[in-house]
Amino acid sequence: MTASPSADLTGAVLRPVRGHHAFEACVEQLATAIRLGVYPRDTVLPPERELAERMSVSRATLREAIAALRAAGMVQTTRGRGGGTVVLHRPRAPRASAAAALKGRTPQLLDALAFRRVVEPGAAELAAERDLDEATQRMLRDCLAAVGAAESPADHRQCDSRLHLAIATACGSRLTIAAVTQVQADLHDMLQAIPVLAVNIDHSNAQHEAIVAAILAGDARRARRVMSEHCADTAALLRGLLG
Repeated sequence: MTASPSADLTGAVLRPVRGHHAFEACVEQLATAIRLGVYPRDTVLPPERELAERMSVSRATLREAIAALRAAGMVQTTRGRGGGTVVLHRPRAPRASAAAALKGRTPQLLDALAFRRVVEPGAAELAAERDLDEATQRMLRDCLAAVGAAESPADHRQCDSRLHLAIATACGSRLTIAAVTQVQADLHDMLQAIPVLAVNIDHSNAQHEAIVAAILAGDARRARRVMSEHCADTAALLRGLLG
């Protein structure tokens, strides 16, 4: 088992939970982090103390949430020296049944696509305006490289999500990070329901490269423009194929 290569993205999906539904909120956040590839298969989740502190829950609640993920077959925990909770979840290729799972969610998903065209270009613009430290620049480059090196459509989908979460993290706004995380979760569900198109992946990868280059160059206007085009292209593809 290996340490997670995406530790810097933990803050993009794990936030303090409130109210009387801490257990359910922990399960949702951790499962989302795993589905979106923040914690890829065969990597180890952060220590329980760190996760509990980040989500502002007791370690007992955190353990119950991890137990639920074990019951769902998403993780496996070993105790003792050198132990930890390892991600078992394997990203799935798009499937026909995924389209049926979207039934009744059309208004929510259309709204998510519209919201994405507002929030993600803004995140890219903010990231380009900031003086990014070396660790953040490296995170962006590493996530971009992982998208290009993905060996399967399912791996590409997770790497794509990680890159968008990395861009949101680089913008430095917690509210924006939370918004992009929700948008990416909805987007993941929709993309699972359409065929993988090589031409679209090539086009998307070229846009990703342009977005990251603009951010690293501090070109906020170009970063916003290319991200806006990227979001619009994805929305058009989804509206066409999902009806």
